Amino acid sequence: MAETYFLLAATFIPLLLAPVAYVVGRRSGSTAVTWFSFGVLAVSTGLLFMPALLAQAGEPYAESYMWGQFGDFGLRLDGLALPFALIIYVLCTVLALYSKPYMMHKIMEDMPAHLKGQQESHGHGTSLALLSPEAKQYVNNQMGLYFALYLAFSMGMLGTVLATNVIEFYVFFELMLVPSFFLVAFYGYGARRRIALLFFFWTHVGAVVLLLSLLAMGFFAGGYDYDTIKANASNIPEGWLALIVFGLVAGLGVKLAAFLLHIWLPYAHAEAPTPVSALLSPAMIGIGAYGLLRLWMELLTGSYEQYSLYINMWGLATMIYGGAMALMQDDIKKVLAYSSISQMGYILFGLGSESILGISGATMLYVSHGLGKAVLFMMAGSIILQTGTRSMAKLGGLAGKMPYTAVIAFIGALTIMGIPPTSGFMSEWILFNGVLQTASAEGDWFRTAMFGFGIMATILTSSYILWMLKRIFFGKIPEELAHVKESSPYITATMAAFAALSLAIGIMPDVFLTPITDYVQGMFVGYDGVLAPPESSGIIEPVDADHGENVEINEGISVETEAEH
Repeated sequence: MAETYFLLAATFIPLLLAPVAYVVGRRSGSTAVTWFSFGVLAVSTGLLFMPALLAQAGEPYAESYMWGQFGDFGLRLDGLALPFALIIYVLCTVLALYSKPYMMHKIMEDMPAHLKGQQESHGHGTSLALLSPEAKQYVNNQMGLYFALYLAFSMGMLGTVLATNVIEFYVFFELMLVPSFFLVAFYGYGARRRIALLFFFWTHVGAVVLLLSLLAMGFFAGGYDYDTIKANASNIPEGWLALIVFGLVAGLGVKLAAFLLHIWLPYAHAEAPTPVSALLSPAMIGIGAYGLLRLWMELLTGSYEQYSLYINMWGLATMIYGGAMALMQDDIKKVLAYSSISQMGYILFGLGSESILGISGATMLYVSHGLGKAVLFMMAGSIILQTGTRSMAKLGGLAGKMPYTAVIAFIGALTIMGIPPTSGFMSEWILFNGVLQTASAEGDWFRTAMFGFGIMATILTSSYILWMLKRIFFGKIPEELAHVKESSPYITATMAAFAALSLAIGIMPDVFLTPITDYVQGMFVGYDGVLAPPESSGIIEPVDADHGENVEINEGISVETEAEH
């Protein structure tokens, strides 16, 4: 039994207080429920920081509770879970404030005609002050329901990355699907119910395929806890191992929206309300990458080398496809949706690199993508609120009208393109270094060619990002947008927070990079199928088998075996 309850509280406080958020919204209105939800998530994020400090120092923090025949119910924050958990809750906390003006606008826009009050003489929405009491109550009810679902969604994402048991992982994996389905179905755009069902069908089928693999892993290993499976992975028959790895990769590939399994994402992310899009893309889909790292590469390490090249190829195809499709879009949110597919390709590309550098860079990319893509989706929401359109053909010249939004959006764009001093630079630099290291060490022309195509994909990324910004913020402003003004502080301040965080991590990447690389290197101790980083790189030191403890190196002199000379 755990002596402290930091992770348990951080995980379940949002879920337990979700009904309270609904009541607060109904009785006290949108401002009260916004700040209540922000406070709940801020407290939960704060509870993560004490364990996070231990994990950052290389000491995993774990809590364990008796659960029954499926093993223990545990929550663990280590060097691998750390970047995912912190980015998820930081995004959720800040986006709670961003949600207020956007969701107020969206709910009043969708309000039944008989409840709408007098239209404002200028703008694209309905003034809350002019609504009838019945209409105001409708808005309050909808805001309360939105934040209740939002809190439950946040809990599901965090629980997934903290789980220590494959059944527990699956339960949280499904728990984050249910509230996100309702958020799209209730508050989305266009054919939102059909799109929500498409989203639910694809991701649930992927989750069921994943569950079959998890059950098989636990059955052959004699238990469902991560430690039990890792210790007994050799008991899994070779024929079954191939099926299990296929199920894991396919099931998690749906969540990642990798090429050929991506059909649901452009619709769901484009038509979801923008605060939800800013969680689906930066936070939720990347959990598929976490699942690959934790469930396949860590628990079934011996099978990694056999399949890594296919993951590398799949990642390259996803990078190029997503980037090419993004370049063809006119809808801002569609550009960002396909961009997310491309960015997940980068992560797969690094995960299949067979090198500590490549895998660490792919993990770090979750952090940089989360921050950069959140800023860009929030920019899209700001544009929608102020102009009433998502079509870039109808936009232009908005940098003069919305200077804060434009500057912050450029920082988000630099993050996605991997330009210093943003966090995206270090992620991509290490990722591509790892891919090239493997190609050079093996003298493999095919991996070398894939490295070259991967570099070309970064040019594609820069192309669609810069083309989007040019069409939105530069050129002649259309006459019908002459009245446009800057967004409210709820919008610009929250965008600026993520942009500042990206710059801070870009300048001090070791905050995340050190625990990530230490842990990844510890995952593959004694396994020759993954290349260690070059000793001269100075990126990480050798670690022992206990994830995260650095081995002392006298005077900083690198340690090499005779065989390496």
